[in-house]
Amino acid sequence: MAGNREFFYRRLHSLLGVIPVGIFLIQHLVVNHFATKSPEAFNAAAHFMESLPFRYLLETFIIFIPILFHAIYGLYIAFTAKNNVSKYSYFRNWMFILQRITGVITLIFVVWHVWETRIAAARGAEVNYDMMANILASPVMLVFYLVGVISTIFHFANGLWSFAVSWGITVSPRSQQISTYVTLGIFVALTIVGVRAIFAFVV
Repeated sequence: MAGNREFFYRRLHSLLGVIPVGIFLIQHLVVNHFATKSPEAFNAAAHFMESLPFRYLLETFIIFIPILFHAIYGLYIAFTAKNNVSKYSYFRNWMFILQRITGVITLIFVVWHVWETRIAAARGAEVNYDMMANILASPVMLVFYLVGVISTIFHFANGLWSFAVSWGITVSPRSQQISTYVTLGIFVALTIVGVRAIFAFVV
């Protein structure tokens, strides 16, 4: 019974990492990428997202609750998993441990980012281009955001590989190899988008 419950939780954890959390990540990267066009383009995109109907309801049930479950259960997995990198040093085993490490980094980064932006907005500050430019004006914060964004994207892209295995989409070794190439491609593409967006705020 306990084994079935853990199997269900792990599959749910994997699913929520893709839908809706992964979709939210991509949407967030796309909105931020508008900064590469102009500050006005970013402000317009950010304002559009903030003016969506039922915004707080959508954020609570489609973003915050799924992220909370994914984060809490992810920490449980990270600190109870048996990592065998020193004994079995091969690519997929390294991906296994990197998934756990980037998961912890991602959690720290997301909490900090929410605190810097959403909490500030709740206090009356406007989340716009100038806010992000001021944050990233600090070299320390620039490095922190680069590490955080790249870790988050890796965690999502590599999590897609695990999701496909967990849900029986990629069963054969050949399909899993193809999935590795696809998810690495997704990681590279989204990293370019994310890094370009960050440097667009550096003035």
